[in-house]
Parts: sequence; C-alpha cells; structure tokens
Amino acid sequence: MMPRRPSLTVLAPLACLLVPAAPLAAQHYQCSVPRSVNVPRVTPDAPPRPMPVTGYTLALSWSPEFCKPRRGQPRHARQCSGQAGLFGLVVHGLWPESGRSWPQWCPSRRQLQARDLAANMCLSPSAALLARQWAKHGSCMARKPATYFRVTRILWDGLRLPDYDRVSREDGLTAGTIRTRFVDANRGWPREAVGVKLNARGWLEELRLCYDKRFMPARCDRTRFGAGDAAPAKIWRGL
Repeated sequence: MMPRRPSLTVLAPLACLLVPAAPLAAQHYQCSVPRSVNVPRVTPDAPPRPMPVTGYTLALSWSPEFCKPRRGQPRHARQCSGQAGLFGLVVHGLWPESGRSWPQWCPSRRQLQARDLAANMCLSPSAALLARQWAKHGSCMARKPATYFRVTRILWDGLRLPDYDRVSREDGLTAGTIRTRFVDANRGWPREAVGVKLNARGWLEELRLCYDKRFMPARCDRTRFGAGDAAPAKIWRGL
C-alpha cells in the first residue's frame, strides 16, 4: 500500500514562520512570465518508490555556473541566453526525503497544467525542469501540482538570499564562507542545515537547504551537507 502523502495544505502555513521582516534580495533580473508554455512529456527513469516522508530538501542552483557550458544551447535559452532575464540562485527542486533514501515517481491522477509551469518560470526557468520535478518528487508529497509549486514558493519567499556575485570576490573563499553568508542573512538558520555542493573543480553548483517534515530547518545528512567548511571554493560571476 502506498504511504499517505503528507497534508501540505496544513503544513505549508508553517513555512510562513520563516519569512523575514526584511525584503528578499533579488535573484532574477528583468524576468517575465512567458505568455504560453508547452507541457513537456516526462518519462520516468526508475520504478516508483513510495516511502514515508521524513523531511525535505530545497535545492537552489547557482545559475551562472549551470549556464557556463550551456550558453548558446537552444534547450537552455530561457535560463542562459539573457533574453528572458539574468538569474542568480534558482530553484532546482523541492525534494521529499525518507531516512537514508527518498520517494520518487509516485503515481498521480493529476495532470500538470501549462499555467502551473508558466507561473513558476522566474524561480525555475525551465519548463522541462519544472515538469520533471513534479513528476519525480512532487507527486510523492502533494496530490496536485499547484500545491507542490505553492509550497516551493512559500519556502523560497521565506529566504533572504545573499548576493553571491559579491561574495565571489571575497579573499580566501571557502564552502564555509558560502554557508556563513547564508546563515548571516537568515536569522535562526543553523549552519548544519545548509548544504553546499561544489563541483570537482571547486566551483559552487548548488545550495541544499534541509528541512524536517514540518518545514523547519534541520540538520543535513552527510550527502546533502556536501563540502566541509574548510574546502576551497569559487563562484562563477555571471550576473
């Protein structure tokens, strides 16, 4: 029997406790919602894995690093060409966790609508990415795509995002610096809840923010925590 999905209509308002008094730092510039979006077809690459949800990860990708080798590719034009705006941190996805594993590709009777994609393409500037995140992850934590994306936006709106373009110019930059700048901007966030993913050459790829099942910041496991504080780091500037 498939585990019952958590009631996000009850849990989502708890995320509002994370909303800071100060305004958000801008992470997308001159971005506009597209007038029309085609709903991409998503094909699962693994069997369904329904599991009880014990926590969540909000993965935020550093767009300049993502776009560095992809500029000029038509499939990434919205995010990387500059014609739809310039992006800093963008939402890779909101992922349910289950102990040392994670649920994925849960069956859902709800069809993803074009309006669900269009409304979120300044947070995740790729219809293909949004569609895949719902099919692989959101289907295991919400009954409707609109609910999954609404909770993602609530968590996003509860964050103050540092200007990592400016942080990139700091001397002696490390993963610990990246983590510290996030904690400095978000009072109440513990360092152990902020994962930093660097690529093999030490460039920032992603922040992975860890939450418990009530959407409160929680200690990341070793995999999600990523690079240790002493690891040398670099941030590609592209804004």
